[in-house]
Amino acid sequence: MSGCRRKALLSALAIGTSIPAALAGAALPAVAAHTELPSSVTLVGSLQDELGCAGEWQPECAATRLQPVPGTDGLYKATFDVPAGSYEVKAALNDSWAENYGADGIAGGANIPVQAPGGPVTFTYDHSTHRLSDDLPESLGGPSAGHWLTSDTITWKGLDPAQATSFALYTAANGGLTVSDGKILGGTAKPLSLKPGGLDGALAAKYPHLAGSTVLKLPAEAAREARRLLKGQLILAAQDAAGNTVATTGLQIPGVLDEVYASAAKQDLGLRWKSDRPELSLWAPTARNVTLHVYDNGSGGEPRASVPMKDGRNGVWAVLGDKAWKGDYYLFEVEVFVPETGKVEKNFVTDPYSVGLSTNSERSLFVNLADPALAPAGWENIAKPVVEKPEDLSVYELHVRDFSIADKTVPSSDRGTYKAFTHQDSDGMHHLQEMTKSGINAVHLLPVNDIATIDERRELQQEPQCDLPALPSNSEEQQACVGAVAAKDGFNWGYDPLHYATPEGSYATNPQGAVRTLEFREMVAGLNKAGARVIQDVVYNHTSGTGQNSSHNLDRIVPGYYHRLNPTTGAVETSTCCANTATEKTMMGKLMVDSLVTLAKTYKLDGFRFDLMGHHTKQNLLDVRAALDKLTLQGDGVDGKNIYLYGEGWEFGEVANDARFVQATQQNMAGTGIGTFNDRQRDAVRGGTPFDEDPRIQGFASGLFTDPNPSPANGSPQEQRATLLLAQDQLKVGLTGNLKDYSFIDRTGATVKGSDVVYGGKPAGYTADPSEAITYVDAHDNETLFDALTLKLPQGTSMEGRIRMNTLALSTTAFGQGISFWHAGTENLRSKSLDRNSYDSGDWFNVLDHTGTTNGFARGLPPERDNRDKYPYMKPLLADPALNPQPAHIAAARERAEELLEIRRSSPLFHLGDAKLIQQKLSFPSAGPNQAPGVVVMRLDDTVGSDVDKDLKGMVVIFNASDKPATQTVPGTAGARYSLHPVQASGPDPIVKTAAYDPASGSFTVPARTVAVFQAK
Repeated sequence: MSGCRRKALLSALAIGTSIPAALAGAALPAVAAHTELPSSVTLVGSLQDELGCAGEWQPECAATRLQPVPGTDGLYKATFDVPAGSYEVKAALNDSWAENYGADGIAGGANIPVQAPGGPVTFTYDHSTHRLSDDLPESLGGPSAGHWLTSDTITWKGLDPAQATSFALYTAANGGLTVSDGKILGGTAKPLSLKPGGLDGALAAKYPHLAGSTVLKLPAEAAREARRLLKGQLILAAQDAAGNTVATTGLQIPGVLDEVYASAAKQDLGLRWKSDRPELSLWAPTARNVTLHVYDNGSGGEPRASVPMKDGRNGVWAVLGDKAWKGDYYLFEVEVFVPETGKVEKNFVTDPYSVGLSTNSERSLFVNLADPALAPAGWENIAKPVVEKPEDLSVYELHVRDFSIADKTVPSSDRGTYKAFTHQDSDGMHHLQEMTKSGINAVHLLPVNDIATIDERRELQQEPQCDLPALPSNSEEQQACVGAVAAKDGFNWGYDPLHYATPEGSYATNPQGAVRTLEFREMVAGLNKAGARVIQDVVYNHTSGTGQNSSHNLDRIVPGYYHRLNPTTGAVETSTCCANTATEKTMMGKLMVDSLVTLAKTYKLDGFRFDLMGHHTKQNLLDVRAALDKLTLQGDGVDGKNIYLYGEGWEFGEVANDARFVQATQQNMAGTGIGTFNDRQRDAVRGGTPFDEDPRIQGFASGLFTDPNPSPANGSPQEQRATLLLAQDQLKVGLTGNLKDYSFIDRTGATVKGSDVVYGGKPAGYTADPSEAITYVDAHDNETLFDALTLKLPQGTSMEGRIRMNTLALSTTAFGQGISFWHAGTENLRSKSLDRNSYDSGDWFNVLDHTGTTNGFARGLPPERDNRDKYPYMKPLLADPALNPQPAHIAAARERAEELLEIRRSSPLFHLGDAKLIQQKLSFPSAGPNQAPGVVVMRLDDTVGSDVDKDLKGMVVIFNASDKPATQTVPGTAGARYSLHPVQASGPDPIVKTAAYDPASGSFTVPARTVAVFQAK
């Protein structure tokens, strides 16, 4: 999982810090509940500047102090003339934030909403309860446990229907619903009837998380008014026999929007060109009006044209523009009721389907992607590296900025940009060409879509103001210096999507206009020329924000639709890290599919990797697959069937265990041909998990049992041996492509299937086809492989020993039947100075040196944000000069890693591409309880079944992770003509050359910490 990798907007809330609506609910430090009477009580909030204070959220402002009520200790009160509007308030004591109270009298609690009609408002603070109240009629809004699913069906989550005798839907076109003395004021009531028995049939299947909810039915006349009612405020009310309101709740409306506006799913949205005229379409079904504003420039100035858009019956607003608008910029003005504010707002927003943007995404761009000026030479007939099936892929995961920001052979203006990939003679491109020559055939780019958290104006991007290289190798100073500018530098992984179909502007030499479109295409062409297909990392599971105060516009176009909401409160779910999107909703799913098709066609991409894919529905991914499969070279410039899809199939959060839908998780994706990352093999090889309290837990390639470190977390020797043999079974399953039905003999001597091997209480094997397994031992997430081995191997392990274990770990991906996946620089022992989450750690901790001068180790303690609890483990390691590889070590590691790629590429036996062939030809002769700990033997026998490799009869691969030589007898190999693979036999590693085969006994001897490949002619 890509974890929490967002730039922090605020690192702390200090005295005088404002608390905008976007941070409602953020708790400030506060003391315990029982305190002495305060010397002062101040009404603090977003209304203070309206009441005579110098600004908002000012606890020291005397103008909004509440006065003690004579004769009543602990009661404070004041009346203010409050202008009409929506505000948020709290009570601050003693002129500071040290003691403050919010909603429900909670210390440091959530901001309290105030909907003022205009005029006097009396506020009262009771110190005995710490509650702040006002004398306004209670406005209706807040939690939304109601769900309008179809035009005539509503559910209420958590309501006991026995507490009421009648129910009603209250509507108000412009908001303003309040409750006073048990009566709802200011709107129109639509009676609802109670349906016994709950949801059933298709609705029960579609909304499993609403099981047990109270079901209410709208009369036919009201149901026919759904389109009109959806444009205003909606409140559900339960009433007693006397007509008094006993409960209210807001309504979640995505379900009914999907039903009422179902035809919108087939509508083209965004910008299209009719001859030379632009046509724009925006789905905004709850909007009152939508106006298109056209601008000459990307920022500033008045619109050159403002054109009302026409509302279609499917909720799509459209306009046909003027041909003179080409190259201009535009915004939509959406007039819409916003439940968050309780009133109609006019929101100026960019196009969610934007294909071009101005600097920092301020406005959308009228750009014709078919303009020949935006295509590099030869673009229409660009030659792609040939990959016949997904299992042939060897993927190299790379960050655009990392690739060249430190490469002095790239012109300074092009460093950190798409343009750097056009300099074929740079150090970076030479290294990439060396990797593709060895066997890498695809580059996976971390997110390159428009990113919310990077200032695209390169001249304003800040650099650390310290002499970083001069600081001690285990100092906290580097991370403090890097952290001081982290929110304002040019680095971020980019998992903060803002617009999906437009490239990120900070990676262009000029973020204005269509330069980024041309340069992105030039990058793709450059990578293709270097021998690599191009895969884009995409993020559809969350947005960088939500609500009226967010820079992300989806929620400001159709409030309450695009994000996944808590079924009881209506709050946006944030299990991913941020505002979870609801791709199970029709139009969010459509945005996902449509933008991926646009990216594939526009940039001739060869694959997509989905961040936190398990938060999407399985159907989402199947819809993407079907849409891409329709693309053809002749009609679209790209063969969609050859676009490979994979992602993080993790299962967690509010959607876990298919709670809301069938997820796109590891086990659920079996049989789809869509890949998921194989954490089973990763953890078996590295040891432990990325989330261990003690990072020294060992695995197969880090010395478990055979070369133990001092950590008690590894257990007793007997426990270590048992864990290691289980890890070997998990590794064996991983080498098959993680096939669930692959049959072999396990560590106990029993014949089992891949799905019978356990991993954390779940099956280790879960795929139906090897194309569904992404086999890796490191990625951008978590510690790099070198750093993990630094933490796990005994500290006294020599650098040669570390290189050997690095090579051995990588070999488990190179020689497996799934897709081999390497993090950029792993071949060069890449380190991030032990940083486990470098998403915002700047160029310093993410250094990628193509010259092999440094690997990035010992550049100081990594950012405390995600690493402070591990500092006691890290500090002595970073201070140890013996753990810092020198250029000769880095070169040796690279040569041995490249050998692995060459061997993988040398024979189709390493990527058979079929579960039946794998069962037939691949076996693990070393098995049972007496197998050697730390040794895995894999045989690929091409004498059975069809002849896959015309040049070979088979291979034997021995992974010896132990600290001693291993001799293994392989049945059926005696008398054959096995020899060490020619790549290893002629390579620079003298130790592997001592590996030997004895034809008389069929035994193979392999040195310690070595993987050896033998082939039979």
